[in-house]
Amino acid sequence: QVQLVESGGGLVQAGGSLRLSCAASGRTFSSYSMGWFRQAPGKEREFVVGQTWNGDSTYYTDSVKGRFTMSRDNAKNTVYLQMDSLKPEDTAVYYCAASRAFMTFRNTPKPASYDYWGQGTQVTVSS
Repeated sequence: QVQLVESGGGLVQAGGSLRLSCAASGRTFSSYSMGWFRQAPGKEREFVVGQTWNGDSTYYTDSVKGRFTMSRDNAKNTVYLQMDSLKPEDTAVYYCAASRAFMTFRNTPKPASYDYWGQGTQVTVSS
């Protein structure tokens, strides 16, 4: 299995940027398909972005395309979520996740598609 720890959340004004990190321990995350989800108060956890097992392809939900960028550094066992042009509606707890399955992204992934989760990091965007 793999353990995931997110960091980098905080309070930022609309239009600002944050860079989230997800550090993995245990088995190297190159063995997993990695993704990011977020959950706002009173809302279900929703998919933000995910990659295939080797990071060759990246898939974003429409609401963050052009603003968020997911990347990985296998040597550091870390994945990142660069968030630019943040909006108040981006306010949520952000979670990184790992899946043992090969992700095709033919459909928007559901949380149940992922096997391991970090503890989450709060992102708050003020007007």
